[in-house]
Amino acid sequence: MLSAGRCRESDNEAVTEFGERRLTKMRVIVGYFAASAIGAVSTSAGDAGFTRPRKYCYTLKTILSARNSESNPMKAYVYGANGAAINDVPKPSPKGTQVLVKVHACGMNRADLGMIKGHVHGAAGGVGTVLGMEWAGEIVELGPDASGLKPGDRVMGSGPGGYAEYAVTDHGRLFPIPASMSFEQAATLPIALSTMHNAVVTNGALQPGQAVLVQGASSGVGLMAQQIAKLKGAKLVIGSSTDAARRAQLTAHGADMAIDSNDPAWVDQVLKATGGAGVDVIIDQVSGKLANQNLAATKVLGRIVNVGRLGGSHGDFDFDLHAARRIYYIGVTFRTRSIEEIRDIFAKVKQDIWPAVESGKLKLPIDRVFAFGDIAQAVDYMSANRHFGKIVLKL
Repeated sequence: MLSAGRCRESDNEAVTEFGERRLTKMRVIVGYFAASAIGAVSTSAGDAGFTRPRKYCYTLKTILSARNSESNPMKAYVYGANGAAINDVPKPSPKGTQVLVKVHACGMNRADLGMIKGHVHGAAGGVGTVLGMEWAGEIVELGPDASGLKPGDRVMGSGPGGYAEYAVTDHGRLFPIPASMSFEQAATLPIALSTMHNAVVTNGALQPGQAVLVQGASSGVGLMAQQIAKLKGAKLVIGSSTDAARRAQLTAHGADMAIDSNDPAWVDQVLKATGGAGVDVIIDQVSGKLANQNLAATKVLGRIVNVGRLGGSHGDFDFDLHAARRIYYIGVTFRTRSIEEIRDIFAKVKQDIWPAVESGKLKLPIDRVFAFGDIAQAVDYMSANRHFGKIVLKL
């Protein structure tokens, strides 16, 4: 049995306070009673004789880690009272199953634009929010309950607080970076892979030989949807874009046919390409005014997976047409998913399509790379909506 004054040598040496590498036994004993006083350890009859010093040691490490974070700030892109800007903030510390990653590159996403303006996205957003949700880098520290990873591992992941020198996320929300892949390329993939495997395969239930339409296909996630559909054996992949130049590039990234969803004739074009039946699956990132046209372009017993609402979150909906065609209309978002659900999504990507990621068969074009210090320019560039594929920030 260990006494309160005898935390393991590894615990003592793991704690750093103002540069010291070891706590004296006296500090340990005093700290134990201090931790007990604030309820950090149990002092019930079952703990008589100080039988839980390990719990106390982790408490000290947590306290001192927080103090070290405050004295060792990092650069991050933060939404403040006067808007978004790069500022010094405390370096995060991993807790529980979290992992701390030194970020080398960040992928930009359209949802970031709303948060940069102060809008809330799920549970994240508002003054004080470290922005960004996708990155690639190297693991520097594991939380006490994290497993399957180690410091030095190159990883790509998602979660809040990605536009920063360091980010934390759950250990189940990471992918390993293949040896031949750069940090910049890796930073384009986590959200696209997890979102679109879930949309196309899990919820879209795509089967070999079926037809798929991706609305809003020129974005990073849209291009990934096309590629995953083709990888899983789709007979026909149709992508949409309202921009002629971007529409012309869709066939180089998985599409067999490209349409302009602003063209009133696009539904007829889809029906003609499918022998009058319509597509089996629509992956819809636009919504809004396209809702009824999507219903008309989907076959009887087909599926529409509502991933995004770039065209508006409200619109007219023909309930009679929906019922007549007996369409499955499915909404998806990470905003209301539990961490267990997210871990499952990441695990399914690795189980089902990871060889195609490692070989480079599934990859996204990088439109432009900006230095992290030029993030304001990168935001303006994304806001102009002229890019094709992904915009990346390099640290």
